[in-house]
Amino acid sequence: MASSGPVPSKTPLSYLDLLNLCDNVHIPLPNQPQPDNLEGFDAEVLIPLYLTPLPSSPIIGLLRPIILEQLKFENARSRELGLQEVWVIQEVSEKEGGRTRLRVSFAEWVKGWEVRTQVMKELCERWRDGPESEYGFCKDVCGPRKWRGEMYPVYKDPFGVHDHPQQQEGKELGEGKEMNYAFEMERSACALFGIVTYGVHMSIYAERMNEEGMRSLSVWVPTRARTKQTFPGYLDNTVAGGIPSGMGMFESMVKECMEEASLPASIVEKYARAAGVISYFYRTSTGWLQPEVEYVYGIAIPSDVDASIFEPKPLDGEVESFEFMNQDKVTEKLRAGLFKPNCGIVLIDLFMRLGYITPDNEPNYMALATRLRGRFRYSLW
Repeated sequence: MASSGPVPSKTPLSYLDLLNLCDNVHIPLPNQPQPDNLEGFDAEVLIPLYLTPLPSSPIIGLLRPIILEQLKFENARSRELGLQEVWVIQEVSEKEGGRTRLRVSFAEWVKGWEVRTQVMKELCERWRDGPESEYGFCKDVCGPRKWRGEMYPVYKDPFGVHDHPQQQEGKELGEGKEMNYAFEMERSACALFGIVTYGVHMSIYAERMNEEGMRSLSVWVPTRARTKQTFPGYLDNTVAGGIPSGMGMFESMVKECMEEASLPASIVEKYARAAGVISYFYRTSTGWLQPEVEYVYGIAIPSDVDASIFEPKPLDGEVESFEFMNQDKVTEKLRAGLFKPNCGIVLIDLFMRLGYITPDNEPNYMALATRLRGRFRYSLW
């Protein structure tokens, strides 16, 4: 059933409000006292997910208590079936303070990206297809209606290099060096494990001088199809999408431009420019964790080039329509909460980059500038 679309906010949202909608995770830590006023999902104690049982293992995700209990059930299931347990769940004593904390990782036998990928594939597909009575906890995330059929990379260092086994064939990594790539898994299930995901966003815009001699900005804005699995009917950035496992950032951008907006590679490759990155930690309305990094691109339509070659047109059914909106209308829609949250903050970043949001006209400029490139408090996981 198609959605009727977003409901406008009754009161205009500030730019900081829009950022708070997207970067909305408070991370309670098991080894630190927590504020007394935490409620709902914010009061959950999150458990770090390690890649291996070794003390030096990198952390690759964060688990909610409901997932921790499910992984305990999975181990019990493996024992009943005479299979090796996949998960190591242990209490670890800290050197300082005498406290203990939970630690979850893959078992020692789950090593190498091929094995990890296969283990996660079997697990997530079983959760997807299993009965509601057993696996109802995840149906709103990776159930049959939410399954994306796209593999996303998981990295040992979420801020490190985006490498992949396909890119390393026939190459020497160097003595003692390993890939940052750890394994890959179904896109929709990443939120169950609090794993960092990556995407690309691009704005196609034009800056012109109006009759008063002032700069004016217009941006191509799509409306997401009412049949989209996430945020149906919301407004979006001109082109946006995830970065599949094994694909580069710009390559993903070029692919999305054709699939979503009918823009040929020759145009994108000639005119698109990298414009930075934004990152934020988003929690869904049902509590699932989505730390995300978005690589930002832009096409500034030149005044001496036929603007029609940059006009996006729907192709794959993910976009309902495109409109070339002036900045006043874009801002009005933003403040009404009609943009998909992460797309709204990409536009805020664009307005700051082009000098439309400045320290003089935006009281929360510093808060915006620093939080648009957050690190998810990753060092504290």
